[in-house]
Amino acid sequence: MALQRYLLNKSFESKDKICRLFLCNFSSIPAPELPPFDYEPKPYKGPLADEVLQKRKKYLGPSLFHYYQKPLNIVEGKMQYLFDESGRRYLDAFAGIVTVSCGHCHPEIVNAVVEQSNLLQHATTIYLHHAIADFAEALASKMPGNLKVVYFVNSGTEANELAMLMARLYSGNLGMIALRNAYHGGSAGTIGLTALNTWKYSIPQGEIHHVINPNPYRGVFGSDANSYAKEVQDHIDYGTSGNVAGFIAETIQGVGGAVELAPGYLKLVYDMARKAGGVCIADEVQTGFGRTGSHYWGFETQGVLPDIVTMAKGIGNGLPLGAVVTTPEIANVMAQKIQFNTFGGNPVCSSGGLAVLRVLDKEKRQAHCAVVGSHLIERLRALQQRHEIIGDVRGRGLMVGIELVTDRKEKTPAKAETAVLFEKLRELGVLVGKGGLHGNVFRIKPPMCFTKDDADYLVDALDYAISKL
Repeated sequence: MALQRYLLNKSFESKDKICRLFLCNFSSIPAPELPPFDYEPKPYKGPLADEVLQKRKKYLGPSLFHYYQKPLNIVEGKMQYLFDESGRRYLDAFAGIVTVSCGHCHPEIVNAVVEQSNLLQHATTIYLHHAIADFAEALASKMPGNLKVVYFVNSGTEANELAMLMARLYSGNLGMIALRNAYHGGSAGTIGLTALNTWKYSIPQGEIHHVINPNPYRGVFGSDANSYAKEVQDHIDYGTSGNVAGFIAETIQGVGGAVELAPGYLKLVYDMARKAGGVCIADEVQTGFGRTGSHYWGFETQGVLPDIVTMAKGIGNGLPLGAVVTTPEIANVMAQKIQFNTFGGNPVCSSGGLAVLRVLDKEKRQAHCAVVGSHLIERLRALQQRHEIIGDVRGRGLMVGIELVTDRKEKTPAKAETAVLFEKLRELGVLVGKGGLHGNVFRIKPPMCFTKDDADYLVDALDYAISKL
């Protein structure tokens, strides 16, 4: 009996020693290291961060904000990586706010832009030039149905402004329906469509109606598309004249925190909007060009065909470029007056945009997003099982959101913790975005050349950072 007690005590002592050793080793686990990348940045000889920041404060608008307590002075980029003034490399998991689709300074796109710049930079559409026609033809070939008429603009905000104008002219109605938690731009017109108070000024919003957001994670009806859609019909019946100009939505809300709409929602609501005399607008500014992996356009994930599609960001890989694509019938209403855009479809941006489409096809980036995105989401969901702070992992392809909460049951936004982790990830060389009304969602939307090794490093860095909280 005494021998048994002795052996039992020794057993407990050994287990305790192992546990203490494990904890000790865990606390001293080295930080993960960035995957190797065969590129050497050029020596930087320009102004340093402090000087740049002072100039920004002095000469640029006070509404501008910067990421990080000590802002980064980014001076060079190559594919999925960025470099600061000291030559330090960072994994860019936000792609210049979901804009760099093919990769930073992709050689084929750079060459197309430089070649055209050496020949002709600007002339406007009052003269003929092949670049805008070639680009429009290539873009129209990517569109389903009768979406074959292209208008080129310079940004997503401009695209949504033009789409709203088209909807109102074509329908003869004024009222627009948009979703709460949406972001469609910051101009005087599109700010009305946007439904996040952090982005809205106190100005007249126009005839805009915001309906309940079909958010599967936080929404009042969960993933029940029918209940959300009934609320839209109720709003049309009681909150409008019964007729609307149009309905606009992102398929996966970007600024709102990578929120994918409840499955089947758009099909139901598109039918309601059309019966009320309106047209249906798909905002593809962030979800387009294969980023979701499963489809080339985000709206295809919902099995719908819009009347108007807006796009920007990834269409130009960083060039100031946007587009609206619609049907010939709707486009005809614009011929009532002169509709003109000085810089829209200029030769340089059109040449760059066409190069983007060719690179995405040549390098099979949609399929790549599907494979790498599935791997990333699988690893993040495994991490979610280990860390209570991760309330939700969502998205498709390389458009992913990680929502952080302090209480999974109450879904209390982990605002302070998100801010700390945001800084820790930067220290580890990972640059992510933030979204959602409370800024508690990490937006993972990297250039589409992002690899499995990059995905693994991002997850390992997040795991390491959370473990240090």
